[in-house]
Amino acid sequence: MAYRYSCARGGATPADVLSRALASAARTSKAADMIKDPNILLLAGSFEARCVAEALTARAVQYDAWLSEAPRGSAPMPQMPHLRQFDDSASLLEAVQAGGFTAILDAGHVFDRAVTQRAYQAATALGLPYLRLARPAWQTEGHPRWQCAVDVEQANAMIPEGARVFCATGWDSLPAFDGFRGASLMLRQSRRHSRAAPYPFVKLVFGDPPFSVEDEKSLFALLGVDLLICRNLGGDASRTKLDAADALGLDVILIDRLQAPEGLPVVLGVDAALAWVDAL
Repeated sequence: MAYRYSCARGGATPADVLSRALASAARTSKAADMIKDPNILLLAGSFEARCVAEALTARAVQYDAWLSEAPRGSAPMPQMPHLRQFDDSASLLEAVQAGGFTAILDAGHVFDRAVTQRAYQAATALGLPYLRLARPAWQTEGHPRWQCAVDVEQANAMIPEGARVFCATGWDSLPAFDGFRGASLMLRQSRRHSRAAPYPFVKLVFGDPPFSVEDEKSLFALLGVDLLICRNLGGDASRTKLDAADALGLDVILIDRLQAPEGLPVVLGVDAALAWVDAL
């Protein structure tokens, strides 16, 4: 093919044509990347994560679910989650890149702040959409026997001498009960194990969730509980122990949630999270 061109008239050389063709192809490829189907990384570990997974499966949206620890309870997710643990943001970022994910939906445990921090940093560094799905915290208004503590150490300092405490703050919280002044600390465990408690005042109470209000009332009465300590998880699934404590007139100490990273995008509900997915 012969090309005619004139610099004065703005004609195109063969090199110009090739350059423009390559640029057009690059734009087309970029546009295709922008409109390709989403591949969601779902950080699981909550009741809401299972609801999201069920909805994504029903909508045939591609996703992988990751857990930072083995699941509790007997209700399975529609897709087998992967147990993935990362020591820092860099290793999580590499895994997200390797997975080819286009967005991160963080529906992990509300107290698993390290995972949220690292996932948000990875998404920001990679330029990926990120959303944190949380649930509203429980409020103390209308519950005169409920108190709040910033952490387990402060809760321990609030325990009256001789109290019989039922605790749902997890095994890793036990070191914070050094100097415990109560008579007994009954620690809920939802997975069976044979580890010995680090203090003689600790009694391990094994049980399989979910627990109804009646289940909790019967258990608290049997154990002679007069104080409940638990993390402020929010939501209905974990609230039964609080309703049971109210019904029995027990004191309650709620451990406050940790501060979220600055600028973290958050929604409070599964429907809002799914609307975000639909808009990707």
